[in-house]
Amino acid sequence: MAIFTTEYFTMTEADAIEYAKTRLNFFDEDAELTCKEIGDGNLNYVFRLVDEKNNKSVIVKQAGPVARISDEFKLSPDRNRIESEILELQNKLAPGFVPEIYGYDPIMNCCAMEDLSDHEIMRTALMKHKKFPLFADHITTYMVNTLLLTSDVVMEHKEKKELVKSFMNPELCEITEDLVYTEPFYDCHRNDVFPASRDFVQETIWNDKALQLETAKLKFEFMTNAQSLLHGDLHTGSVFIKEDSTKVIDPEFAFYGPAGYDVGNVIANLTFALANAKYTIEDAGQREDQIDYLQNTIIDIVDLFKEKFVKAWDEKVTDRTARYEGFKEYYLDSVLRDTAAVSGLELCRRIIGLAHVKDITSIEDAEKRAAAEKECLTAGKRFILERGTLKTGEDFIKVVKESFNNI
Repeated sequence: MAIFTTEYFTMTEADAIEYAKTRLNFFDEDAELTCKEIGDGNLNYVFRLVDEKNNKSVIVKQAGPVARISDEFKLSPDRNRIESEILELQNKLAPGFVPEIYGYDPIMNCCAMEDLSDHEIMRTALMKHKKFPLFADHITTYMVNTLLLTSDVVMEHKEKKELVKSFMNPELCEITEDLVYTEPFYDCHRNDVFPASRDFVQETIWNDKALQLETAKLKFEFMTNAQSLLHGDLHTGSVFIKEDSTKVIDPEFAFYGPAGYDVGNVIANLTFALANAKYTIEDAGQREDQIDYLQNTIIDIVDLFKEKFVKAWDEKVTDRTARYEGFKEYYLDSVLRDTAAVSGLELCRRIIGLAHVKDITSIEDAEKRAAAEKECLTAGKRFILERGTLKTGEDFIKVVKESFNNI
């Protein structure tokens, strides 16, 4: 229909059905389609279309010109193109760990992709206190393959620079620069601080000039270090999971930046899950069991990432100078330093800033929520300030254990 071929508009569920019938070569001719808008994120509209007659389904994801979280954020719909292209690339680099893309439409600013409804959003699953023993292995394979293999260490340098140009993402980078690196560390009007935590935030975060200096250093490193092709928003809400499968979704914040940004986001969001377990599980044995699982997962992610990174380096490095004695260790240390820093930034910004996480906001008891927030902020501050000293999974989990009382 011409309605989908001339100019953009935000689709309704009925529009999405008509779009699937007329613009997607996916469903059978006799398809009987139903549609539900299932997007619960901050930016986009996500339609799940189902043909129960032929047992087929697809996701259509549409990017609007403003964020759903706030119309203050004016966004380029080009993020949908970026998401489609990066998923296709990552499916080559880390096959099986991202959804399959069926097509991208630059007029309607949408893409069609594999329906992962047999999986569960990881944040939701962890809030139900489920365990996924394969996650650490899966996510570290994904991160090593997508981060190291898109760097100058491995790629031909001109080819890498072409990718840097292709994945310029200034509007979404600005959101990260504001919401992660800047606003949480002063009394910004856009922050959303839980009243019971505000005095602690003022004293511990906003009044700490040494901390502010370190966040300034990190912000400018983030803006200028085009190291690896990042997912850019790799939290537990961006992972679909089941017992034997992990799928990373929503890479619309993708751009070239410091590799540790992705790894740190994973560590921080598992820490939020740990805080949720501590303050919402009533049975002491179950609570201890879930906390142990999450602690061990954090340890495994750091250590498996290092192990796989070194192995991939030895097998894949193409740049002659990258093979000089000591350079591999220097490079990996820089990634671990950034991992620790971003773990801290994420822990702080999700408590103080505009975009919270349900792991914390779902803690109904105000006193417990405030305690959880203070512990997350304590760990976050230490991760930032001590980032140069954290080299192993045990180093990372020590910061968490010492910041959280009685775990």
